[in-house]
Amino acid sequence: MPVPPPSKHPTKPASRSAKKTAGAASAGWAHSVRIIGGQWRGRRVHFPSVTDLRPTPDRVRETLFNWLQGQIANIRALDLFAGSGALGLEALSRGASEVVFLERDRAAANALKDTLRTFQSQQGQVIIGDAYHYLKQSPKPFGLVFLDPPFGMGRVSELCTLLEQSGWLTLNALIYLEHAADSDQVELPVAWAVLRDTRAGAVRATLLRRVLPIASENSSLLMENISHEPEA
Repeated sequence: MPVPPPSKHPTKPASRSAKKTAGAASAGWAHSVRIIGGQWRGRRVHFPSVTDLRPTPDRVRETLFNWLQGQIANIRALDLFAGSGALGLEALSRGASEVVFLERDRAAANALKDTLRTFQSQQGQVIIGDAYHYLKQSPKPFGLVFLDPPFGMGRVSELCTLLEQSGWLTLNALIYLEHAADSDQVELPVAWAVLRDTRAGAVRATLLRRVLPIASENSSLLMENISHEPEA
């Protein structure tokens, strides 16, 4: 069989972005989410298939960071159930000074380390470990905490109490809480004031701020009593 003549349009070498995508796939990072805003806007974050790893949907993330507009620059943040790292990476992209990512799954944590290297970021620290164990250590306060545990995990009220009572929050810290829209009520510390609250499909998203404690007979605020914004 005669050899066909060379093409007049030689194949172009793979682009750098294509090589990165191929590299991520070969490393076993089967899924990805997109950074919505900031210096890394449009870049993809790759992560593996992990049980209960459920990245915050794009429209919920966009709503959250609209709420946080003007409050992220130079803030120190904790992404307590990091998973894909989408929330913490979005914060870094928009000017956070430091983000600590806590993730108990080693494969997900390694994927997040790869992402930080790819993005050439020195402001992210990935810790492999359990959230409850981490919060029982000596604290260094954060100005922003992302609290997005696996749906159905339970014990969310316990996490809120640990954050509040163990010194993990600065005086006016912001706390983002995400959980299943149909889950049981969450008991919040009395010092946490609800700023925004919305539902989007199966997700309930709430932004809170830590304020000076006010004398009250009630020891908590129940999520069932919070008024809702229209669904995102």
